[in-house]
Amino acid sequence: MYTTIVSLDTVKDTMAIHIKDIDDLKVKLAEAGDKLVVIDFMATWCGPCKMIGPKLEEMATEMSDEIVVLKVDVDECEDIATEYNINSMPTFVFIKNSKKIEEFSGANVDKLRNTILKLK
Repeated sequence: MYTTIVSLDTVKDTMAIHIKDIDDLKVKLAEAGDKLVVIDFMATWCGPCKMIGPKLEEMATEMSDEIVVLKVDVDECEDIATEYNINSMPTFVFIKNSKKIEEFSGANVDKLRNTILKLK
């Protein structure tokens, strides 16, 4: 018999919400109210997505009163990726009051943080 010991330091609650389908996205956008919504269009096989993902989750936790972070796996939710015309990953779409206000592609942590700080 094996026992696994996990340190509580390694278990993190993430504030990023994984979107299941288009209906889930619509509900989460409505629930966000006037908070800034950051949609992270990513893929599990995408190296840059894996690099910036934890940084975005840190920002989501740090600014949870002001932003909502939604993660959309483009392979699981092709219809959403098509609707938002996503051609590369990661792509970040910024929405406020149900309106798209900005978008950029690339795993640039400084640009992501600065864009969030500017728009929130």
